Amino acid sequence: MFKTRVCSLLDIDYPVIQGGMAWVADGILVAAVSNAGGLGIIGAGHAPPEVVEKEIEKAISLTDKTFGVNIMLLSPFADKIVDLVVKHKVKVVTTGAGSPGKYMDKLKTVAKVIPVVASVALAKRMQQTGADAVVAEGLESGGHIGEISTMALVPQIVDAVDIPIIAAGGIADGRGFLAALALGAEGIQMGTRFILSEECTVHPNYKQALLKAKDRDTVVTGLSTGHPARIVKNKLAREFALKEKRGVTIEELEELGSGKLYAAVREGDVVGGSVMAGQICGLIKDIKPVEKIIKDIIEEAKIVSQNLNSLAR
Repeated sequence: MFKTRVCSLLDIDYPVIQGGMAWVADGILVAAVSNAGGLGIIGAGHAPPEVVEKEIEKAISLTDKTFGVNIMLLSPFADKIVDLVVKHKVKVVTTGAGSPGKYMDKLKTVAKVIPVVASVALAKRMQQTGADAVVAEGLESGGHIGEISTMALVPQIVDAVDIPIIAAGGIADGRGFLAALALGAEGIQMGTRFILSEECTVHPNYKQALLKAKDRDTVVTGLSTGHPARIVKNKLAREFALKEKRGVTIEELEELGSGKLYAAVREGDVVGGSVMAGQICGLIKDIKPVEKIIKDIIEEAKIVSQNLNSLAR
C-alpha cells in the first residue's frame, strides 16, 4: 500500500523523505531514516566540503540503503559538494535556493535530481531542465520558505508537470501524509518531525524548544532579504522584526543571522539562535525512534483511508 512512483524512483519502501536540514541532518539521522524504509538526506547547507564528506562517509558506514544529499546552491561550496556527490556515487540529490541547471548533467551521471520548488513556474522549469521529481514546499515549512501554502501549491504543481511531486510543509503524521497523496503528491518530505526523533543529534535544548512550541509559536523572519525563514519565536526573531521595521540594510540582517542556526542546533542557544521549525511543531508531542515515526505514519494513513472509504459508501 502507498507504493508510488517515488518509491520506484528512489528504491525505497515508503514514500517518506527526510528534509535535508543544515547542521541537523547528519549521517546518523540519515542512515536511520533510510534503514527504516524512507529516504534520509544529508543537509550540506553552507558547511565546508570536508564536513559534508565526513557525514557522507558516516552514512555509507551505517546503511546499505539509498540516501541523498541536499545541496544549498547559494553555498560558496556548492561546486565542491557536487564533486563529492559524484565521487561517492550518492544516489539522490535534492537542491534548494536556485536552479541546479548548470550541475544537472554531472549530477545525473550518478544521482536522481530532485529540486525543492515553491512555485508552479519553477516546477515547470525544473522539469524542462531534467529533474526526476520535485519537492513542492509550502510556507508552513521550517527554515527557508516560499509564499504559497502546501494545500494550494501541491495540486497546482501536480497539474502543471508530469514528473512525481513530493509534498513538504505542515506534515507530521498519517493524516498529513494521506492528505498530500489526495492532493496528487506521490510522497512527502518532513523535517520537523524527524528533528524530534531519538536518532537526531541536535542539542537537547533545540528539541525541547520544539516540544514546547504551540500552533502560533513560529514566525517568518528576513522577508526583506528575499530569503525568508520560519523559526520559533525568541529573542533573535524579535531582533529581526525590529531591524526590519527600522529598514536596516540587507547586509545588516544577514550579519544578524550569520551563524545563528549552528548556534541553536549544535550549541543549544535557543534564545539568540535560529530555531528553525515548521508550523506543525505544535502537533508533535513526543520524541521517538525514526522507525516508529515512519511506521506510525503509514499505519495511521491506512486507518484514515479506510475511514474515508466508509464515508464514500
